[in-house]
Amino acid sequence: KRMGKRVEEAKVAVRNVRRDVLHDIRDMKNEKMVTEDDAFAGQENMQKLTDRYIKTIETLGDQKEAEIMEV
Repeated sequence: KRMGKRVEEAKVAVRNVRRDVLHDIRDMKNEKMVTEDDAFAGQENMQKLTDRYIKTIETLGDQKEAEIMEV
């Protein structure tokens, strides 16, 4: 039970970082610091990173849960 809660907290933390980065990208685009294409590419890259880390967190959580259940 605790493991599931920790996994969810980690996923929320990753999503919060994504939200902050996407906000920064939008601000930079609005201030004309980056082009729309660069902003779109940055958003896509951030989403790919987020997906990768969420998957890693889930995998590690499942492994740890299986390890705990063995005992």
